[in-house]
Amino acid sequence: MIKSMTGYGKSEFECGNKKVTIEIKSLNSKQLDLSTRISAPYREKDLEIRKAIAEKAVRGKVEFSLFVENLGGESSTTINTEVVKAYYNQLKETMVDSNMISEKGLYEQFMPTVMRLPDVLKTEAQSIDEGEWEIIKENVLSTIDALNTFRTEEGVSLEKDLRSNIENIKSLLKEVEPFEKQRIENVKQRLNDGLKDLEQNAKADKNRFEQELIFYIEKLDVNEEKVRLAQHCDYFLETMDKNSDSIGKKLGFIAQEIGREINTLGSKANESNIQRIVVQMKDSLERIKEQVLNAL
Repeated sequence: MIKSMTGYGKSEFECGNKKVTIEIKSLNSKQLDLSTRISAPYREKDLEIRKAIAEKAVRGKVEFSLFVENLGGESSTTINTEVVKAYYNQLKETMVDSNMISEKGLYEQFMPTVMRLPDVLKTEAQSIDEGEWEIIKENVLSTIDALNTFRTEEGVSLEKDLRSNIENIKSLLKEVEPFEKQRIENVKQRLNDGLKDLEQNAKADKNRFEQELIFYIEKLDVNEEKVRLAQHCDYFLETMDKNSDSIGKKLGFIAQEIGREINTLGSKANESNIQRIVVQMKDSLERIKEQVLNAL
């Protein structure tokens, strides 16, 4: 069974007075390329989250985000009263006592500025409630499962396309045989014609000619390439049928071997009809290679 590396999962829920949003998406990549964005209080759980994703996602460029929004009732950010008083008293001493502005005017004009000065707001470090984390963790795992469900669904269409192109190569391979027999006859005829021309102008060694002819025909023989190409195509289909979560790399290696046999077949063809078939095979192979890059 093939899974795509393209996937998406999302979960939104409320936990106490907090709204939690979990999102994960993935694209194709040679290895696991994982990046995370996690709300500050939960960053200490980053390694635990990464481990869970690595076990289930296996491979791909994966982006994970965990955002927690406070719905009200409590806040970790408070006003640092002592700092505000210190700023205000300094302004008062400078401006009010020097009759530059009244205290009322000072409050109205400068308090907004005071509130933007450094250290006016302080944020207390929050500790994670383990009960709350267990709920979030459960949803993190279910979101990863949703990603894998998406990948499996995408894999169905991916597998269908791969099978179609492999079967097309196998079908084209059968079309080579009729042209192959005529190709050999054409080669023999050209060589015999050349020999007759040679005999008219010079003495020829027929035994040596026959040896060269056998060598030349063997060099042009494509039976081995045809057999190996058929075997590679069957192996590709067998590999897709295996119950494995990660076969994309193996399919990529088999596709490379298929490409080698098609190229050799084309270089040995020496016949326009076979070369036309080889071009069609290469077209199907290119589509296979593109799809395999997205296979998990």
